[in-house]
Amino acid sequence: MMDKLIFGRYIPGDSVIHRMDPRAKLLASFYFIGIIFLCNNFASYFLMFAFTLVAILLSRVSMRFFIRGVKPLLWLILFTVMLQLFFTRGGEVYWQWGVLSITEFGVLNAIFIFSRFVLIIFMSTLLTLSTPPLSLSDAIEYLLRPLKAIRFPAHEVSLMLSIALRFVPTLMDETEKIMNAQRARGVDFGEGNLMDKMRAIVPLLIPLFVSSFNRAEELAIAMEARGYQGGEGRTKYRVLQWRWPDTVCVIVFALLTVALLYVRQ
Repeated sequence: MMDKLIFGRYIPGDSVIHRMDPRAKLLASFYFIGIIFLCNNFASYFLMFAFTLVAILLSRVSMRFFIRGVKPLLWLILFTVMLQLFFTRGGEVYWQWGVLSITEFGVLNAIFIFSRFVLIIFMSTLLTLSTPPLSLSDAIEYLLRPLKAIRFPAHEVSLMLSIALRFVPTLMDETEKIMNAQRARGVDFGEGNLMDKMRAIVPLLIPLFVSSFNRAEELAIAMEARGYQGGEGRTKYRVLQWRWPDTVCVIVFALLTVALLYVRQ
């Protein structure tokens, strides 16, 4: 299961999405997630899915990576969907048993919540798959630059976020290795009830924490050996440049917003 988590991984490519300025991709992703909550009918969600599919096709990244991005969160999605399905009241009642019921509004809310989860995961996955972690860090630092006026540590925050994002796949790979070692010693993570499965996970935590602390110490030593002293006075090897595809992206999102406001009426 752990080896299927692809959030935080970068897949090199030469598509128009890969070549876009990371600032444009980051802002576009947050804006897309924001306008998802404007959707209130099937037409609006169809529009957002169509837009997301076009973006995925432009990235030239296989659709299976995005499906794999949904799988680790599938149980959380289904749990939220079930809450909406059985506890939302309103409209025609299709089924009822005690406090549980399936109503017209409950079915609609369940479908819409599921669609929101999938759209958010797809767009977040597209961002990380098409943007190198260092470029994403530069974009975050640039967008947080105005906060330096109130002494906000923009560089340090962007560095922490990029390191955390970069090491998510590494930690998942490390977890998979530890699980394989435990399986070789006879541990079965799929047997028993929920409590038994949780107890089987506990032996993973100590070696995973030890490995994480060792990795963090090695990273700190490497940064000190290279003379890292914070962001003050540092120059940039990678200079961010806003090009015409980024401007086109802004125009496309403006048109998407207008179309969304039209179809949601």
